[in-house]
Amino acid sequence: MTGRRIAVVTGGSAGVGRAVVRDLAQHGWDVAVLARGEAGLRGAVKDVEAAGGRGLAVATDVADLEQVRSAAAQVTRDLGPIDLWVNDAFSGDLRYFWDIPEDEYRRITEVTYFGQVHGTRVALEHMRPRNQGVIVQAGSALAFRGIPLQSAYCGAKHAVKGFTESVITELKHCGSAVRVSMVNLPGVNTVQFDWNATGFDEHPQPVAPIFQPELAARAVRFLADHPRRTMWVGFSTAYTILGNRIAPWFLDWYLARKTVQGQLSDAGGPRYGSNVFEPRDQEADRGAHGMFDAKAKSRDVWSWASMHRLALTGAAAAVVATAGVARGRRSR
Repeated sequence: MTGRRIAVVTGGSAGVGRAVVRDLAQHGWDVAVLARGEAGLRGAVKDVEAAGGRGLAVATDVADLEQVRSAAAQVTRDLGPIDLWVNDAFSGDLRYFWDIPEDEYRRITEVTYFGQVHGTRVALEHMRPRNQGVIVQAGSALAFRGIPLQSAYCGAKHAVKGFTESVITELKHCGSAVRVSMVNLPGVNTVQFDWNATGFDEHPQPVAPIFQPELAARAVRFLADHPRRTMWVGFSTAYTILGNRIAPWFLDWYLARKTVQGQLSDAGGPRYGSNVFEPRDQEADRGAHGMFDAKAKSRDVWSWASMHRLALTGAAAAVVATAGVARGRRSR
Protein backbone atom coordinates (compact mmCIF):
# COMPACT_ATOMS: atom_id res chain seq x y z
CA MET A 1 0.00 0.00 0.00
CA THR A 2 1.25 3.51 -0.86
CA GLY A 3 -0.72 5.57 1.64
CA ARG A 4 -2.01 7.71 -1.23
CA ARG A 5 -5.74 8.22 -1.57
CA ILE A 6 -7.55 6.76 -4.57
CA ALA A 7 -9.77 8.73 -6.95
CA VAL A 8 -11.89 7.80 -9.95
CA VAL A 9 -12.44 10.46 -12.63
CA THR A 10 -14.95 9.82 -15.41
CA GLY A 11 -14.29 11.71 -18.62
CA GLY A 12 -10.71 12.06 -17.36
CA SER A 13 -9.02 11.67 -20.75
CA ALA A 14 -9.62 15.28 -21.85
CA GLY A 15 -10.88 18.72 -20.87
CA VAL A 16 -11.85 19.47 -17.29
CA GLY A 17 -11.60 15.79 -16.37
CA ARG A 18 -8.01 15.67 -17.61
CA ALA A 19 -7.13 18.76 -15.59
CA VAL A 20 -8.70 17.12 -12.53
CA VAL A 21 -6.61 13.97 -13.06
CA ARG A 22 -3.41 16.03 -13.22
CA ASP A 23 -4.26 18.18 -10.22
CA LEU A 24 -5.18 15.25 -8.00
CA ALA A 25 -2.05 13.32 -8.98
CA GLN A 26 0.14 16.34 -8.23
CA HIS A 27 -1.38 16.49 -4.75
CA GLY A 28 -0.85 12.91 -3.67
CA TRP A 29 -3.71 10.93 -5.22
CA ASP A 30 -3.60 7.72 -7.22
CA VAL A 31 -6.10 8.15 -10.05
CA ALA A 32 -8.21 5.78 -12.15
CA VAL A 33 -9.42 7.32 -15.41
CA LEU A 34 -12.69 6.16 -16.98
CA ALA A 35 -13.22 7.28 -20.57
CA ARG A 36 -13.56 5.92 -24.11
CA GLY A 37 -10.54 7.22 -26.06
CA GLU A 38 -7.45 4.99 -25.85
CA ALA A 39 -4.88 7.70 -26.60
CA GLY A 40 -6.47 10.09 -24.10
CA LEU A 41 -6.54 7.35 -21.46
CA ARG A 42 -2.86 6.56 -22.01
CA GLY A 43 -1.95 10.23 -21.81
CA ALA A 44 -3.87 10.68 -18.55
CA VAL A 45 -2.13 7.71 -16.94
CA LYS A 46 1.25 9.14 -18.00
CA ASP A 47 0.30 12.41 -16.25
CA VAL A 48 -0.44 10.52 -13.03
CA GLU A 49 2.78 8.53 -13.19
CA ALA A 50 4.82 11.66 -13.95
CA ALA A 51 3.49 13.10 -10.68
CA GLY A 52 4.65 10.02 -8.78
CA GLY A 53 1.28 8.30 -8.48
CA ARG A 54 -0.31 5.12 -9.72
CA GLY A 55 -2.57 5.58 -12.71
CA LEU A 56 -5.13 3.17 -14.09
CA ALA A 57 -6.93 3.50 -17.43
CA VAL A 58 -10.25 1.72 -17.81
CA ALA A 59 -12.02 2.07 -21.16
CA THR A 60 -15.61 2.79 -20.12
CA ASP A 61 -18.81 4.13 -21.62
CA VAL A 62 -20.48 5.76 -18.61
CA ALA A 63 -23.89 5.43 -20.26
CA ASP A 64 -23.62 1.69 -19.57
CA LEU A 65 -24.12 0.91 -15.87
CA GLU A 66 -22.50 -2.51 -16.06
CA GLN A 67 -19.37 -1.06 -17.68
CA VAL A 68 -19.13 1.48 -14.84
CA ARG A 69 -19.64 -1.30 -12.28
CA SER A 70 -16.94 -3.44 -13.89
CA ALA A 71 -14.55 -0.47 -14.00
CA ALA A 72 -15.02 0.24 -10.28
CA ALA A 73 -14.34 -3.40 -9.45
CA GLN A 74 -11.09 -3.21 -11.43
CA VAL A 75 -10.09 -0.01 -9.63
CA THR A 76 -10.64 -1.66 -6.25
CA ARG A 77 -8.63 -4.73 -7.27
CA ASP A 78 -5.72 -2.84 -8.81
CA LEU A 79 -5.49 0.32 -6.70
CA GLY A 80 -7.59 -0.21 -3.57
CA PRO A 81 -10.74 1.25 -1.94
CA ILE A 82 -12.16 4.32 -3.68
CA ASP A 83 -11.99 7.55 -1.62
CA LEU A 84 -13.16 10.03 -4.26
CA TRP A 85 -15.38 9.68 -7.33
CA VAL A 86 -15.58 12.60 -9.79
CA ASN A 87 -18.40 12.48 -12.37
CA ASP A 88 -17.31 14.65 -15.28
CA ALA A 89 -18.03 12.78 -18.54
CA PHE A 90 -20.43 14.50 -20.95
CA SER A 91 -21.14 15.20 -24.60
CA GLY A 92 -23.03 17.97 -26.34
CA ASP A 93 -24.56 19.35 -29.52
CA LEU A 94 -24.57 23.01 -30.49
CA ARG A 95 -27.71 23.58 -32.55
CA TYR A 96 -31.40 24.43 -32.23
CA PHE A 97 -33.48 21.87 -30.35
CA TRP A 98 -35.64 21.03 -33.38
CA ASP A 99 -32.55 20.29 -35.49
CA ILE A 100 -31.02 17.70 -33.12
CA PRO A 101 -31.80 14.10 -34.16
CA GLU A 102 -33.69 12.16 -31.53
CA ASP A 103 -31.04 9.44 -31.20
CA GLU A 104 -28.35 12.04 -30.65
CA TYR A 105 -30.44 13.88 -28.06
CA ARG A 106 -31.03 10.62 -26.21
CA ARG A 107 -27.34 9.72 -26.32
CA ILE A 108 -26.27 13.11 -24.91
CA THR A 109 -28.75 12.63 -22.07
CA GLU A 110 -27.52 9.10 -21.40
CA VAL A 111 -23.90 10.23 -21.16
CA THR A 112 -24.32 13.60 -19.45
CA TYR A 113 -27.14 12.72 -17.05
CA PHE A 114 -27.26 8.96 -16.68
CA GLY A 115 -23.45 8.86 -16.73
CA GLN A 116 -23.52 10.79 -13.45
CA VAL A 117 -26.39 8.68 -12.13
CA HIS A 118 -24.47 5.48 -12.90
CA GLY A 119 -21.24 6.87 -11.45
CA THR A 120 -22.99 7.92 -8.26
CA ARG A 121 -24.78 4.59 -7.92
CA VAL A 122 -21.56 2.60 -8.29
CA ALA A 123 -19.57 4.96 -6.04
CA LEU A 124 -22.19 4.54 -3.31
CA GLU A 125 -22.05 0.76 -3.69
CA HIS A 126 -18.38 1.01 -2.70
CA MET A 127 -18.54 3.90 -0.22
CA ARG A 128 -21.68 3.25 1.83
CA PRO A 129 -20.51 -0.09 3.29
CA ARG A 130 -17.30 1.67 4.45
CA ASN A 131 -19.27 4.78 5.52
CA GLN A 132 -16.73 7.11 3.96
CA GLY A 133 -15.93 8.77 0.67
CA VAL A 134 -16.69 11.86 -1.41
CA ILE A 135 -18.54 12.13 -4.72
CA VAL A 136 -18.12 15.32 -6.77
CA GLN A 137 -20.53 16.09 -9.61
CA ALA A 138 -19.28 18.37 -12.37
CA GLY A 139 -22.20 20.76 -12.72
CA SER A 140 -22.62 24.03 -14.54
CA ALA A 141 -24.18 27.46 -14.37
CA LEU A 142 -26.42 25.93 -17.05
CA ALA A 143 -27.85 23.58 -14.41
CA PHE A 144 -29.71 26.68 -13.18
CA ARG A 145 -30.28 28.59 -16.42
CA GLY A 146 -30.88 27.15 -19.89
CA ILE A 147 -29.39 28.91 -22.89
CA PRO A 148 -30.02 28.65 -26.66
CA LEU A 149 -28.33 25.92 -28.73
CA GLN A 150 -27.67 23.71 -25.68
CA SER A 151 -31.05 22.25 -24.74
CA ALA A 152 -29.72 18.68 -24.42
CA TYR A 153 -26.78 19.68 -22.21
CA CYS A 154 -28.82 22.14 -20.13
CA GLY A 155 -31.60 19.61 -19.61
CA ALA A 156 -29.10 16.98 -18.47
CA LYS A 157 -27.34 19.35 -16.08
CA HIS A 158 -30.67 20.48 -14.60
CA ALA A 159 -31.46 16.80 -14.05
CA VAL A 160 -28.08 16.19 -12.39
CA LYS A 161 -28.75 19.05 -9.96
CA GLY A 162 -32.15 17.69 -8.91
CA PHE A 163 -30.88 14.13 -8.68
CA THR A 164 -27.88 15.19 -6.59
CA GLU A 165 -30.03 17.14 -4.15
CA SER A 166 -32.22 14.07 -3.63
CA VAL A 167 -29.23 11.82 -2.96
CA ILE A 168 -27.76 14.33 -0.49
CA THR A 169 -30.99 14.32 1.55
CA GLU A 170 -31.24 10.53 1.47
CA LEU A 171 -27.69 10.13 2.76
CA LYS A 172 -28.39 12.63 5.52
CA HIS A 173 -31.57 10.80 6.48
CA CYS A 174 -29.64 7.55 6.79
CA GLY A 175 -26.88 9.17 8.82
CA SER A 176 -24.25 8.31 6.23
CA ALA A 177 -20.81 9.92 6.37
CA VAL A 178 -20.50 9.77 2.57
CA ARG A 179 -20.58 13.27 1.13
CA VAL A 180 -21.85 14.42 -2.27
CA SER A 181 -20.86 17.82 -3.67
CA MET A 182 -21.60 19.67 -6.90
CA VAL A 183 -19.16 22.13 -8.47
CA ASN A 184 -20.89 24.47 -10.93
CA LEU A 185 -18.67 25.74 -13.72
CA PRO A 186 -18.61 28.65 -16.19
CA GLY A 187 -17.50 28.49 -19.81
CA VAL A 188 -14.19 26.58 -19.84
CA ASN A 189 -11.45 26.40 -22.47
CA THR A 190 -11.49 22.69 -23.25
CA VAL A 191 -11.14 20.43 -26.26
CA GLN A 192 -14.90 19.76 -26.04
CA PHE A 193 -15.49 22.65 -28.42
CA ASP A 194 -13.29 20.96 -31.03
CA TRP A 195 -15.47 17.84 -31.07
CA ASN A 196 -18.90 19.20 -30.14
CA ALA A 197 -21.62 18.13 -32.54
CA THR A 198 -22.92 21.20 -34.35
CA GLY A 199 -24.97 22.29 -37.32
CA PHE A 200 -23.11 25.58 -37.79
CA ASP A 201 -20.18 26.40 -40.05
CA GLU A 202 -18.52 28.53 -37.37
CA HIS A 203 -16.34 26.95 -34.69
CA PRO A 204 -18.15 26.37 -31.36
CA GLN A 205 -16.85 28.35 -28.41
CA PRO A 206 -17.66 28.65 -24.69
CA VAL A 207 -19.89 31.47 -23.50
CA ALA A 208 -17.62 34.31 -22.35
CA PRO A 209 -15.94 34.92 -20.01
CA ILE A 210 -13.84 31.80 -20.58
CA PHE A 211 -11.81 30.16 -17.80
CA GLN A 212 -8.98 27.65 -17.87
CA PRO A 213 -9.78 24.06 -16.81
CA GLU A 214 -7.21 24.15 -14.01
CA LEU A 215 -9.54 26.44 -12.02
CA ALA A 216 -12.24 23.78 -12.18
CA ALA A 217 -9.73 21.10 -11.18
CA ARG A 218 -8.61 23.12 -8.16
CA ALA A 219 -12.23 23.43 -7.03
CA VAL A 220 -12.78 19.67 -7.36
CA ARG A 221 -9.71 18.96 -5.25
CA PHE A 222 -10.87 21.47 -2.65
CA LEU A 223 -14.23 19.70 -2.40
CA ALA A 224 -12.46 16.35 -2.02
CA ASP A 225 -10.79 17.68 1.12
CA HIS A 226 -13.54 20.06 2.27
CA PRO A 227 -16.83 18.60 0.99
CA ARG A 228 -19.77 20.96 0.92
CA ARG A 229 -23.12 20.86 -0.81
CA THR A 230 -22.20 23.12 -3.70
CA MET A 231 -19.49 25.43 -4.99
CA TRP A 232 -19.47 27.97 -7.81
CA VAL A 233 -16.48 28.71 -10.04
CA GLY A 234 -16.35 32.08 -11.80
CA PHE A 235 -18.19 35.36 -11.25
CA SER A 236 -20.15 34.56 -14.40
CA THR A 237 -21.56 31.43 -12.73
CA ALA A 238 -22.60 33.53 -9.75
CA TYR A 239 -24.31 36.26 -11.72
CA THR A 240 -26.00 33.74 -14.02
CA ILE A 241 -27.49 31.78 -11.11
CA LEU A 242 -28.39 34.83 -9.04
CA GLY A 243 -29.65 36.78 -12.05
CA ASN A 244 -31.98 33.95 -13.01
CA ARG A 245 -33.42 33.94 -9.49
CA ILE A 246 -34.10 37.67 -9.61
CA ALA A 247 -35.10 38.35 -13.22
CA PRO A 248 -35.45 35.25 -15.42
CA TRP A 249 -37.51 37.25 -17.91
CA PHE A 250 -34.55 39.60 -18.45
CA LEU A 251 -32.21 36.68 -19.06
CA ASP A 252 -34.71 35.25 -21.58
CA TRP A 253 -34.42 38.48 -23.54
CA TYR A 254 -30.66 38.90 -23.14
CA LEU A 255 -29.73 35.30 -23.96
CA ALA A 256 -32.02 35.22 -26.99
CA ARG A 257 -30.35 38.36 -28.30
CA LYS A 258 -26.69 37.68 -27.50
CA THR A 259 -25.90 34.04 -26.82
CA VAL A 260 -26.46 32.32 -30.17
CA GLN A 261 -23.70 34.26 -31.90
CA GLY A 262 -21.73 34.34 -28.65
CA GLN A 263 -21.21 30.56 -28.93
CA LEU A 264 -19.88 30.72 -32.49
CA SER A 265 -16.38 31.81 -33.46
CA ASP A 266 -15.08 32.89 -36.87
CA ALA A 267 -11.56 31.92 -35.81
CA GLY A 268 -10.24 28.83 -37.53
CA GLY A 269 -9.52 25.89 -35.29
CA PRO A 270 -9.32 22.10 -35.17
CA ARG A 271 -12.49 20.10 -35.82
CA TYR A 272 -12.25 16.42 -34.92
CA GLY A 273 -15.85 15.47 -35.62
CA SER A 274 -18.65 14.81 -33.13
CA ASN A 275 -17.77 12.69 -30.10
CA VAL A 276 -21.40 11.92 -29.24
CA PHE A 277 -21.23 8.33 -30.48
CA GLU A 278 -17.49 7.84 -31.00
CA PRO A 279 -14.49 9.08 -29.00
CA ARG A 280 -12.26 11.59 -30.76
CA ASP A 281 -9.15 10.94 -28.69
CA GLN A 282 -8.85 7.33 -29.80
CA GLU A 283 -5.81 7.86 -32.02
CA ALA A 284 -4.38 11.10 -30.61
CA ASP A 285 -4.27 12.54 -27.10
CA ARG A 286 -6.12 15.90 -27.08
CA GLY A 287 -5.20 17.02 -23.55
CA ALA A 288 -7.09 19.46 -21.34
CA HIS A 289 -7.03 22.79 -23.20
CA GLY A 290 -8.97 23.93 -26.23
CA MET A 291 -8.09 26.66 -28.73
CA PHE A 292 -9.00 29.65 -26.56
CA ASP A 293 -5.90 30.00 -24.36
CA ALA A 294 -5.45 33.64 -25.40
CA LYS A 295 -8.94 34.51 -24.09
CA ALA A 296 -9.14 32.24 -21.05
CA LYS A 297 -8.72 33.46 -17.49
CA SER A 298 -6.33 31.57 -15.23
CA ARG A 299 -7.51 33.28 -12.03
CA ASP A 300 -10.90 33.49 -10.37
CA VAL A 301 -11.50 35.67 -7.33
CA TRP A 302 -14.93 34.13 -6.72
CA SER A 303 -13.76 30.54 -6.20
CA TRP A 304 -10.69 31.73 -4.27
CA ALA A 305 -12.96 33.63 -1.89
CA SER A 306 -15.23 30.59 -1.61
CA MET A 307 -12.29 28.39 -0.61
CA HIS A 308 -11.20 30.94 2.01
CA ARG A 309 -14.61 32.03 3.23
CA LEU A 310 -13.99 31.16 6.90
CA ALA A 311 -10.80 33.22 7.00
CA LEU A 312 -12.47 36.08 5.15
CA THR A 313 -15.47 35.98 7.49
CA GLY A 314 -13.15 36.03 10.49
CA ALA A 315 -11.20 38.97 9.07
CA ALA A 316 -14.41 40.87 8.36
CA ALA A 317 -15.65 40.21 11.91
CA ALA A 318 -12.33 41.47 13.29
CA VAL A 319 -12.59 44.66 11.25
CA VAL A 320 -16.14 45.25 12.45
CA ALA A 321 -15.13 44.62 16.07
CA THR A 322 -12.15 46.95 15.80
CA ALA A 323 -14.31 49.66 14.26
CA GLY A 324 -16.85 49.22 17.09
CA VAL A 325 -14.17 49.60 19.75
CA ALA A 326 -12.78 52.70 18.06
CA ARG A 327 -16.25 54.21 17.78
CA GLY A 328 -16.90 53.50 21.46
CA ARG A 329 -13.66 55.21 22.47
CA ARG A 330 -14.49 58.27 20.41
CA SER A 331 -17.94 58.51 21.95
CA ARG A 332 -16.42 58.39 25.46
